[in-house]
This record gives sequence, C-alpha cells and structure tokens, in this order.
Amino acid sequence: MIRLGIDLGGTKVEIIALDNTGQVLFRHRKETPQGDYLKTLQVIVQLTQQTKNYLEKQSLVSAGTEYSIGIGIPGAISLKTGRVKNANSVCLIGQPFQTDLEKRLGQTIRINNDANCLAVSEATDGAAAGCSVVFAVILGTGVGGGIAINQQVITGINAISGEWGHNPMPWRTKHDGLILPCYCGQSDCLETFLSGTGMLNRFNQSGGLAESVEEIVLLAGRGNQSAEQFMHQYEDWLARGLAGVINILDPDVIVLAGGLSNIECLYENVPKIWQQYVFSDQVSTQLVQAKHGDSSGVRGAAWLWNVVH
Repeated sequence: MIRLGIDLGGTKVEIIALDNTGQVLFRHRKETPQGDYLKTLQVIVQLTQQTKNYLEKQSLVSAGTEYSIGIGIPGAISLKTGRVKNANSVCLIGQPFQTDLEKRLGQTIRINNDANCLAVSEATDGAAAGCSVVFAVILGTGVGGGIAINQQVITGINAISGEWGHNPMPWRTKHDGLILPCYCGQSDCLETFLSGTGMLNRFNQSGGLAESVEEIVLLAGRGNQSAEQFMHQYEDWLARGLAGVINILDPDVIVLAGGLSNIECLYENVPKIWQQYVFSDQVSTQLVQAKHGDSSGVRGAAWLWNVVH
C-alpha cells in the first residue's frame, strides 16, 4: 500500500507519496486555482495521476500496487449534508467535494480538516511524536486547530473539533482594538486577531504601515517602536487564545505551523505570558514548531489511512 496525501491550501495544492515506513517517495506542488471549484478538482486528479505515473516509471512500485488517498482541506465535511462547511476557501462551501473526487478518482478517499492532518502528522513522527494529547495550530491565512490523542485524529460529533479560531478573544480589554467581523458570520473571532490577514489589518489600523506580516516582524527587529509594541500585543493575544485551549484540553504539546509559526519570539514569550491565564499553579504544556514545516499537513493527510475511523 502506498499512501498518497494531498493538502488543499489557499495558495497551493501539494501531494506526497509515502511507503509503509513513512519514507517520502514523491512530492509535488501546484498553485491552487483561486475561487474555481471545478479547476480545483481537476488539479487534484492531475496531481494524483502524475504521482502514480512517476512511481511506476521510476520502478518504485510493483504491478498491482494499491494506493490510499487522504486529503486535508481548510474546512470540514458536514456530517449532516456530506458537503463542505466552514472553509475559508469559500468556493468549496456547500460542494459535494468527497463525492465529486471519488467519482473522478475511481476510489474511496478520506478527507479531514487540514489542522487535524497537521495534528496527526506531528503526533506520529513530528515535533510531538509519542505525546498523548497534541493540539496543532495553523497560523496562516486563517487560524485552524486540530486534536490528536494517541496519534489518532479527533473529529468530533459535529466535525468541528479543535476549531478554536472561531471563538471570541478571551479576557478582552479596551486595548485590543476594534471588534471586527469574521467571514464565519460572527465578530471578534480569534482569527481576526491571529491570522496573517487579521494581524496585518490590526497593525495598520493601530497606526502602523506595513504591506505584509514579514514586514511587521522586520520592523520590530529593527527597533521600530510601534511594530515592537504591536508584536508584544500579538504575543498576548496568542497566549490568551491558547490559554483557553489549555484550560479545556490540557495538551502535552501545542504545535504551531503556517507562515506565522516562523516568528521565533513566539516560542519563548508566549508560554511566559499564558501562565497568568491558565487555571493551574504550573503549566507544563510545551509550545513547539512543526517539525515538518508547511509539508506537515500533507503528511498527515497520507497518515489518515493509518488511524482508526
């Protein structure tokens, strides 16, 4: 059995092929067709066939080899309708994504939230390998969360397990700025503070001037006072958001992935700050960066066929 994993992101679609030992046999990426559902399906089918052709041409598989396919998406499959819900790639919402892909691929597939795939990947052979309770966070275009317990993904009865990004900012003060609407229909969601988009919006609204998150971090590193103050505020926002998770789930490890996970100061400063918000006299939860970086989700998608469903 060759495990194929596909990570459908907002900007890229990535595929990976793993053998039974977890060794990477092939990996490839293509740009995500922006806002086009049918072209997105087409890209996934093309990547799958391209991968199979490569493995066969390179004699990495034998005749009759079976392939499993797992896919991570920025949303969830509704257990009520079988269609996609809660996706920040809005062209997926309401679509029979799994049915359409299974028809085109000619086989059964497994689909899960991309943050759940991240959690499985990092709990299986990543930064949280061997840990019992793992909470995985995607800090990117959106804010996602996933839970793995004993290396098994927890989806939940409503298929929303780990969706911390659409809870309101806890312990809010007047210094937190405007209450902003979220694409989900609510307001003041953690995503409007902690995502790359939210971070940039709030920095510019606070009087800063930047065109990207990277520029904010660079300005802070150069001693720009407004950027430095904003980064301290961002660390406090992240600490509050994660403290709420710790108070409920009490994970061994919290793993960060996504573009904002590359901000090095978070790993030292945030655990110091969350101490004041967690309902305990000590906090032993570790905050670590994903071992497999932005390819962790695609590995987790492949590992969906290694866990009990």
